[in-house]
Amino acid sequence: MNILVIGSGGREHTFCWKLAQSPLCKNLYAAPGNAGTAAIANNLDISVTDFSALKKAVLDHQITMVVVGPEDPLVNGIHDFFRNDSQLHQVAVIGPQQKAAQLEGSKEVAKEFMKRHNIPTAAYESFTKETVEQGVAYLSQIPAPYVLKADGLAAGKGVLILNDLEEAQRELRAMLVDEKFGAASNKVVIEEFLDGIELSCFVLTDGKNALTLPMAKDYKRIGEGDTGLNTGGMGAISPVPFVDELFTQKIDERIVKPTIEGLQKDNTPFHGFVFIGLIKVGDDPYVIEYNVRMGDPETEVVIPRVKNDLATLFQAVADQTLDQVSLDIDPRSATTIVAVSGGYPEAYSKGKTITGINDVKESIVFHAGTTSKNNEVVTNGGRVLAVTSFGEDFKEALETSYQSLNQISFDGKYYRKDLGFDL
Repeated sequence: MNILVIGSGGREHTFCWKLAQSPLCKNLYAAPGNAGTAAIANNLDISVTDFSALKKAVLDHQITMVVVGPEDPLVNGIHDFFRNDSQLHQVAVIGPQQKAAQLEGSKEVAKEFMKRHNIPTAAYESFTKETVEQGVAYLSQIPAPYVLKADGLAAGKGVLILNDLEEAQRELRAMLVDEKFGAASNKVVIEEFLDGIELSCFVLTDGKNALTLPMAKDYKRIGEGDTGLNTGGMGAISPVPFVDELFTQKIDERIVKPTIEGLQKDNTPFHGFVFIGLIKVGDDPYVIEYNVRMGDPETEVVIPRVKNDLATLFQAVADQTLDQVSLDIDPRSATTIVAVSGGYPEAYSKGKTITGINDVKESIVFHAGTTSKNNEVVTNGGRVLAVTSFGEDFKEALETSYQSLNQISFDGKYYRKDLGFDL
């Protein structure tokens, strides 16, 4: 079959890398893709939210499966667009419909879902511009630290954790009244702070059946020791060393099963990935947030550990036959380290020549913010590359990733040297 992967990051390059290995995949396309996908797929210069251009590409190239990488097209209803179009409705779309995508599109919708289905999460209240002073008063009644979350999509940057009450009250006004995060912060969820260690759980579901993929832990902050500004992710490790059999069982029984059953009870069809952001408080898992796609950079450690044919897995999602599939997981550890442009996550330059990628033999180099120019690979984003390696444990895998990363050069290259410091 002909498959189209929508997106341009490390997650999408990983999907293409895995799908290209499948005997089921005849022709592979990426829209818009990057310099990495260009080597194994046909890049199409189409925005992820230009549905009419995507429709034309699907018809022109006789594409029968579309894999949606990022959240924007899902929250904007790409699955519904395909389902409701007489020329496209037979195309398998891996990614949920718009109603289900609200689990990521709205923090409040996600919180109400968890409350309804008794899924453990932090206590919360939500506020709007009209109720901002009630929100300010609410902050003074709860203990620090204060967690403020923009309700809508803010590219991973709409969450603030603050220790100072006055600063939290100022930021709440900035979000609601001054539109600090634009339309995303028209509503703000104030949440109880949970103290623990975070991890990511990934579930592939066809709406009836579900498979839990390997879990991962990512590192969000730009600075070592988890300091500085939040980023899209500076690296990831899988499996998570502190997740034992008992903790896995708790996640499954208290969170994964009630989530899939809750979607069914709410009559919310879901075909694709549920990414559950978790925090381990003591010995118990709580949900921080839901996403409706794979994480990035977690995809770069989770998908390489999955030995199954990815096209076969996705076809089972489309056919609702996931109950007939058993996962085959590589027992080794996988780690990925993200190299970013100097200045990221604030202002950074693009167009810097990248050298040494082809010298890397011990690791897999996934492209994120790259493009090709005059037969050279150049930087084209904040997060530039993710270097993934295997090892008997995460320390061995990290060592290999760091060695490989040292073979790659571009002006302003930065990466964290302390991944796994908290494990």
